[in-house]
Amino acid sequence: MSRDLTATREGQSYVTDRSPTPQARATVHGWPRQGPSRELKKAVEGYWAGRLTGDELRTAAAGLRRTAWQWLTGAGVAEVPTGDFSLYDHVLDTVVMTGAVPARHREAFDADPLDGYFAMARGTDTAAPLEMTKWFDTNYHYLVPELGPDTVFAADARGPVGQLREAVSLGHSARPVLVGPVTFLLLSKPVPGTPADFRPLALLDRLLPVYAQVLAELRAAGADWVQLDEPALVQDQSPAVLDATARAYGKLSGLTHRPRLLVASYFDRLGEALPVLARSAVDGLAMDFTGPAAANLEALAAVGGLPGKRLVAGVVDGRNVWINDLERSLATLATLLGLTGRLDVAPSCSLLHVPLDTAAERDIDPQVARWLAFARQKVAETVTLAQGLTGGDITPRLSANRAALASRSRSALTHDPAVRARCAVVAPEDARRPEPFALRSVAQQARLRLPPLPTTSIGSFPQTRELRVARADLRAGRIDGPAYEERIRAEIRDTVAFQEKAGLDVLVHGEPERNDMVQYFAEQLTGFLATRHGWVQSYGTRYVRPPILAGDVSRPAPMTVDWTSYAQSLTVRPVKGMLTGPVTLLAWSFVRDDQPLAETARQVALALRDEVADLEAAGTAVVQVDEPALRETLPLRATARPAYLQWATEAFRLATSGVRADTQVHTHMCYAEFGDIIDAVDALDADVISLEAARSRMGIADELAAAGYPRAVGPGVYDIHAPRVPEERELTDLIDRALLSVPADRLWINPDCGLKTRSWAEAGPALERLTAAARRVRANLPR
Repeated sequence: MSRDLTATREGQSYVTDRSPTPQARATVHGWPRQGPSRELKKAVEGYWAGRLTGDELRTAAAGLRRTAWQWLTGAGVAEVPTGDFSLYDHVLDTVVMTGAVPARHREAFDADPLDGYFAMARGTDTAAPLEMTKWFDTNYHYLVPELGPDTVFAADARGPVGQLREAVSLGHSARPVLVGPVTFLLLSKPVPGTPADFRPLALLDRLLPVYAQVLAELRAAGADWVQLDEPALVQDQSPAVLDATARAYGKLSGLTHRPRLLVASYFDRLGEALPVLARSAVDGLAMDFTGPAAANLEALAAVGGLPGKRLVAGVVDGRNVWINDLERSLATLATLLGLTGRLDVAPSCSLLHVPLDTAAERDIDPQVARWLAFARQKVAETVTLAQGLTGGDITPRLSANRAALASRSRSALTHDPAVRARCAVVAPEDARRPEPFALRSVAQQARLRLPPLPTTSIGSFPQTRELRVARADLRAGRIDGPAYEERIRAEIRDTVAFQEKAGLDVLVHGEPERNDMVQYFAEQLTGFLATRHGWVQSYGTRYVRPPILAGDVSRPAPMTVDWTSYAQSLTVRPVKGMLTGPVTLLAWSFVRDDQPLAETARQVALALRDEVADLEAAGTAVVQVDEPALRETLPLRATARPAYLQWATEAFRLATSGVRADTQVHTHMCYAEFGDIIDAVDALDADVISLEAARSRMGIADELAAAGYPRAVGPGVYDIHAPRVPEERELTDLIDRALLSVPADRLWINPDCGLKTRSWAEAGPALERLTAAARRVRANLPR
């Protein structure tokens, strides 16, 4: 790399007339919390089970932080983040930091802050947990703060100050990371019972003194910089929000005793919020320059840059697993050098969204592994780019990067002519059921003969210890395939027998053969790669291993037909075929970035269409195609949403529209704000949709009714993410509440979500009470 920052890419030269800056440093916004072997999960669950004390849990957490900071510093990161580590969720940590503990959890929190913290996350026998939803358009879930006109904030800086002191005592240069005040309020929801016109943002002036106190304590503890994350500002915001942002950072910047402030945004372009922040007196901005946020480059130039301020440039994609195009990133950085007083390099967002290390993946073809970058590899890319900015010789790394990119673009894995030819001839009628719902529902009732308020579960049943042991034994060679399959059949027999005894009307086989609702299908479709150690936090102690979608997709053979048919052979009641939908398969995988998502979705939809056809041919009368990710993948900017919703709903219909009128198509969604996509939910044209509704007290049922949704709805009455068994009265009340919005002939009764994460001791009694509650309400319906 020459001293004039000249980089060549495919015959083009990118040159800046500024000399390299010696100040450029590498940093990161956040780091995966779990540890190399998910040590955090084991420690937290050990605490819940009584195997670890609170002090032992804290010691384990401190050890994970220490190891992470030491690795980052050794890898060349000049400023490590603190405060990004959480025992459960960083938004919940902000609830604690601001004193916004709900009244129903206050007594438990005051008695024991650690138990009260987990009570807010998981609930107790007497107090429901905080609602949970997706963190913007990622698959990470956060706990939703509850605020009202009477909320009293009080600073509790022990968490962020404690982590900062740990890092400083170990000799690290550290930057505390906090959720910013505007984003915290915008992500909050009103406490139930508050006036309809109340908005949490109205509490900003009450909240800012709390942030001022936390900032002062962090400064006293040694913080030179503090990062305030404001990702909500990359969404379309009203003038009122922009005014609140200006007021918030005017007041915080004007504090006498404070560290320097770095306001961070990510996941999309800042848009109308950029001039507000650029004009403010904050000391720096951290901005995303990847994907749709690449538009930040032109926008930053349009506002005159950030003279005299620090810019942390997110040029390495922190959300996906593909290697960075180093020469392209250097070109972006070269332009940014002329737009800011100090330029540092970072991934686009926290690296908690990607696995830890590709080196652990011994089963992936080494040729393909060259295309991948997990958290540690992304740090190496970030450090390389920072070294290039300061005049370091990175020529060998540029050459290796260029070769890896070329290898991927030429690979036969990424292009299957047969798949592309099939996609090219898809016609509009292929994604449309010929019969309207009114006719389909008559045909389906004649075939299924279901009672009013039919009961079902969402799909998965508890994954028992015996199942996990059998899976481990199969991998280790202690049992063979036939022995493992017999174990699965035994589990299905028990699950079907339980459902019949409990009185469920439409059964499931329980999915004992599936370790994950996405990975199971990815392992049987071409184009996907599975990891062995690629764990990513979904929420709390729930970690998933997202598959990697590297090439064109097809279905070589049926994936679910045998297990569904076996379950159906055990009962006369209908058994649902269970599939994961095309949008969710994409959203919960690391998708390819070398073609439009719409094209990839069409490939996946056609593969699923083949599976739906085979299920129907085998006699399956009800097929459920789950799309819980439809809302979470919604673009953050309104201008991009119509195109997304068009291809997303088309992909679902393409997968499901080849069936007869008397085959009932279900779909399921959970833990997201659905108000923005009700029209898209309608456009799916599913016969029955089941949704999360227990924590929101049937809020989605009200929204669907207000929108005139015409098909059947199963708003969940059992919150499966709380480790408690609801009383029958609670379930009856929720059913009665749902009937205020959904007529009885279109209302289904079901849990919020699958039961995989629950134990039989919890799920069994809960389902029995669910069916009992449905029978009680059913008996009182008008004839």
